[in-house]
Amino acid sequence: MHTEPGSPLLYAEGITKSYGQQHVLRSTDFSVREGEVKAILGRSGSGKSTLLRCTALLELPDSGNIWFKGAKLGKKPDSDRWLRETQLARQRREIGMVFQRFNLFPHLTALENVGIGPRTIQGVGADECAERAMAELKHVDMAQCAGKYPQELSGGQQQRVAIARALVMNPKVMLFDEPTSALDPELVGGVLKVMERLASEGMTMVVVTHEVRFARHVADTVVMFHEGRIVEEATPEEFFDDPKSDATRQFLKHVI
Repeated sequence: MHTEPGSPLLYAEGITKSYGQQHVLRSTDFSVREGEVKAILGRSGSGKSTLLRCTALLELPDSGNIWFKGAKLGKKPDSDRWLRETQLARQRREIGMVFQRFNLFPHLTALENVGIGPRTIQGVGADECAERAMAELKHVDMAQCAGKYPQELSGGQQQRVAIARALVMNPKVMLFDEPTSALDPELVGGVLKVMERLASEGMTMVVVTHEVRFARHVADTVVMFHEGRIVEEATPEEFFDDPKSDATRQFLKHVI
């Protein structure tokens, strides 16, 4: 199925998630349209990362539905039961995700880390894998490090390899979970530069971040997440210059 014009590419409907007595997501609705860059801000522990993980079905919500390209994701059309992990993995191929930690295989080079997805998931041959992996390393300004192992790279370089690893699968949407939070300040700029380039190329992106400059200058829409719910959603100008929510105003006092 394909997305109808004007409808969301990815839509999370009524998502709830709890861990024991802790309610992390409270009947949350969330969507992103094709070509849109949406930044999600909020305090640590507000549920932002859990929302992304549930949207990508890396964690299963307690209730709610995920729609991708107009089709229900993770469940059969006439059922509320979640599919098996092998089926979920097949469905999420077009959803790329970049985490706080890089999760690169230490025994593989940068080129091999990027190429392993097409080889093991898509069944692509070795030569094509290497060609596609090198193209994505060039895309993130890391071609010169193709033969290096993760321990030979800085944190920022490892994160760019992780971005290339997601891009090589040709995703329709990229989900970024605080991709610069584990980096030393001087390494943040290189990663943000790559993300800004992706945005300018029209990649659909959802970015959980504390990088206010990125949210203000690159995002099309900025969302405030507070206590498991979206409490404000606006253009960057409206969000930063005329916030409506008390939670947004209090948050901005501490980050601007």
